[in-house]
Amino acid sequence: MPIEKVAVIGAGTMGSGIAQVCAQVGWETRLFDAFPEGLEAGMSRIDAFWDKGIARGKTTPEQKDEWTSNLHPTSDMVSAVRDADMVIEAVPEVLQIKARVFHVLGEETKEDCLLATNTSSLPITDIAAASGRPDRVIGMHFFNPVPIMKLLELIKHDLCSEETISLATSAGEAMGKTTILVKDVPGFATSRLGVALGNEAIRMLAEGVASANDIDTAMKLGYNHPMGPLELSDLVGLDVRRDILNHLAEAFDDDSYRPHELLEKLVAEGDLGKKSGKGIYDWSSGEKSERTF
Repeated sequence: MPIEKVAVIGAGTMGSGIAQVCAQVGWETRLFDAFPEGLEAGMSRIDAFWDKGIARGKTTPEQKDEWTSNLHPTSDMVSAVRDADMVIEAVPEVLQIKARVFHVLGEETKEDCLLATNTSSLPITDIAAASGRPDRVIGMHFFNPVPIMKLLELIKHDLCSEETISLATSAGEAMGKTTILVKDVPGFATSRLGVALGNEAIRMLAEGVASANDIDTAMKLGYNHPMGPLELSDLVGLDVRRDILNHLAEAFDDDSYRPHELLEKLVAEGDLGKKSGKGIYDWSSGEKSERTF
């Protein structure tokens, strides 16, 4: 089944990035958010990204015009999804919220519509069950920033059909992504590895093993990581990292996954990373700088 119309549910950092990539593929893309200010902010992020590409000579104004014509913001979810060939959900990482979205998707989308969730840690099986059509549901875990990061983690559950997996793989390739396929286990592959590394880096920072910058530099230059685990934690969101760690600790009944107390402290104080201006680093000036702990 060729994909021509796509709906993205949620216009946050991930949702707007996904919608941007879909529009660039050439698909008619509807971007929905329940909050007008969220939708406006998402569209502004996309516009700023395209303008930056033009300023750097990587894209042209003509390309931006073409992509913009493919992108349609909307505050009506039902109309956005009703004739879509693919719907990608990117709402907050709360199972009850995602389940409500997929209940609507199960009732309002075409029978052959591909339904995908961008969750980074929640069980795909539970999200799929809410749709009433679990065979058409798959996890499509994108990475931030979506227009730049090449990986797309596809997560299959026991009732996911081979047709759904094939279509999701083709969609990922059309978006310029390299796909991997993993089972629906807690943390999948990437989140489980990523949060464990980030949590240990925070432990080392709290213990005074090295500065945040030196810990990050160790992983960038010693292990060829493009970004250090502490900077990445700030980019993803410390609250998101904390929630994934707690989910893994409960799913595996293993307290070694519990978030370090420094991570808990920062989240409690509202220091969530780059999005709040402060996290492990201070981002308030627009550039990261060291903090003292």
